[in-house]
Amino acid sequence: MTSGALVVGGALNTAPAHAATKPTINAKGGFIMNNANGKSLYTKYADTKRATGSTTKMMTAKVVLSQKNLNLDAKVTVQKAYSDYIVSKGASSARLIVGDKVTVRQLLYGLMLPSGCDAAYALADKFGTGSTRAARVKSFIAKMNSTAKSLGMTNTKFDSFDGISNGSNYSTPRDLTKLASNALKSSTFRSIVKTKSTKQKVTTKSGGYRYMNWSNTNSLLSEYSGTIGVKTGSGSQAKYCLVFAATRNGKTVVGAVLTASSAANRTSDAKKLLNYGFASL
Repeated sequence: MTSGALVVGGALNTAPAHAATKPTINAKGGFIMNNANGKSLYTKYADTKRATGSTTKMMTAKVVLSQKNLNLDAKVTVQKAYSDYIVSKGASSARLIVGDKVTVRQLLYGLMLPSGCDAAYALADKFGTGSTRAARVKSFIAKMNSTAKSLGMTNTKFDSFDGISNGSNYSTPRDLTKLASNALKSSTFRSIVKTKSTKQKVTTKSGGYRYMNWSNTNSLLSEYSGTIGVKTGSGSQAKYCLVFAATRNGKTVVGAVLTASSAANRTSDAKKLLNYGFASL
């Protein structure tokens, strides 16, 4: 008889020799699921609302990529307001230069790799509706919230396009995992979030060109085999967050950790959860 097999009523049922040990993580909240069927594989305060930092930018990208007749090659002129915003908030930046013409696709790379809040602002301004920038941003954030509702993200609210909260920007590990799983259905989103670094040629104000070099803040892409994304987040309230996904042997697991005490801990937590997730499939 095979080792680890169990005979029940004369039938041979192969059972795993030992179940994977549930890991202990540093983050205050964590969740991981089987992407194929949405089955939960691990939960730790998975439905407790927490600040999300720049993991919010997954929804910014999702809203943009959901636009009807989206032209990824449409050019957006970088406004002074975007760079002023970065300076005033001390925010992470794609180092966009005022007057440059950058494509929507490039803005998405600038949003998701270096976590550019300037790129987030540019996208909200471009894809919101209204006669003023403030009105456009407000309508874009409304689209983020209506998309969250449509995805069943019942414990989520966005009040910003980039996660720099105005007092009520929150989500949960489970909700952010739902969002990542849905966003990964987009081939454009998938190709962006798995990119470690990119060099993008943009048009300058004078009609010349320059190259923008962006590196992904998600160290899992280099440290965990099979990683396919998706987004880091940090902030004074959010501490260190990571929404992550990996594929091995044709199987994908997606998860999130929120409020880890350091960047190293969020990465370590994600690796533990991925290992546990794959062992539990």
